[in-house]
Amino acid sequence: MKNKIKSDFPIFQQEVNGHPLAFLDSAASAQKPKVIIDVMTTAMTDYYANIHRGLYTFSQQSTAQYENARHKVAEFIGAEDNEIVFTRNATEAINLVAASWGADNLYPDDEILISELEHHANIVPWQMIAQKTGAKIVVAPIDDNGNLTAQSISDNLSSKTKIVALCHMSNAIGTIIPIEEITKTIREKSDAKILLDGCQSVVHEHIHVKDLDCDFFVFSAHKLYGPSGIGILYGKYGILESMPPYQGGGDMIDTVTYQLSTYDLPPARFEAGTPAIIEAIGLGAAIDYINSFDREALLKTEHDIYRFAEDQLNTIEGLTTYHKAENHSTILSFNINGIHASDIGVMLDKEGVAVRVGHHCAMPLMERLGITATVRASFGIYNDEKDVHQFIGALRKIKTLFS
Repeated sequence: MKNKIKSDFPIFQQEVNGHPLAFLDSAASAQKPKVIIDVMTTAMTDYYANIHRGLYTFSQQSTAQYENARHKVAEFIGAEDNEIVFTRNATEAINLVAASWGADNLYPDDEILISELEHHANIVPWQMIAQKTGAKIVVAPIDDNGNLTAQSISDNLSSKTKIVALCHMSNAIGTIIPIEEITKTIREKSDAKILLDGCQSVVHEHIHVKDLDCDFFVFSAHKLYGPSGIGILYGKYGILESMPPYQGGGDMIDTVTYQLSTYDLPPARFEAGTPAIIEAIGLGAAIDYINSFDREALLKTEHDIYRFAEDQLNTIEGLTTYHKAENHSTILSFNINGIHASDIGVMLDKEGVAVRVGHHCAMPLMERLGITATVRASFGIYNDEKDVHQFIGALRKIKTLFS
């Protein structure tokens, strides 16, 4: 099955620096199968037109495909169609919630609870709205192994907490938080809204937003083997309906006069202007592609490859690892004593292995861990044991060169 999956992705038909490509940076952005590229090409060459406004054939066809993509997303995460808002990416989705819901619901001394695991995208938007409203950022700590517990969240909840915004799975160290336990704790102790950054978890976990009982859930298409330039905001419909528009313009209005405008219902209210039509259709195709497999078997195989890589990595002397939480997956974050992370990344590339090095848009987390950067290898559905052997063999060669 793994060879068949890899053959679906055109990028693996080439070599890098004379070596097969071992792509281990899917946590940043995943590769794209040909079927998705073809669907997007067809949309541009065979029936492209703007949506929602035209009465002619191509416009109607583009509109149907765009809205069908919304339906596919809703089914994929267990939501309703009118709870799915298309955004540019997950970052914009969080900014939308912060700027729209936050501006209407946060007041001086209110609290926004995040954790030490967060990506900058789930920190900076809250800082910006806190500065405007007088609200305060509260940070729930992790333990030394990178675990975020329900007790840590509980200890930092208060009557002033208005929203809890957490990553479901850390992009930097792979921690998967115990979200059911955390959500239950929040609901028992607080009326705070809950936002989950699902950029990593939506790829590697079964997501059902109703079971998670979150108020908002965000993710990006490009990590889900789809195109860049489009993301998803799920919001409970009653909350979305209460929120003012994030941007103004065409297609989000009900009526417009020079003095006053009234706004459409969600999700249209939050999709001003011409959207990413082709990208939405590509996201729908990505979901179709994922659903074409036995998802349980797919996730198990992916998990098995990851655990094999983790075991192999642990045989290399001089490593310090940071993916040590009780529940972690698909991300190996480490350093090698005496070798800078950037040097490792450059030298791995010479061996055809693509990894990410740096702070992974999680500078506060790096500070908490007492480091400035890590090497991060992350896995997708196209990775196999050959990739792992190529990766580990390259690391051993690097260690020899620096010894």
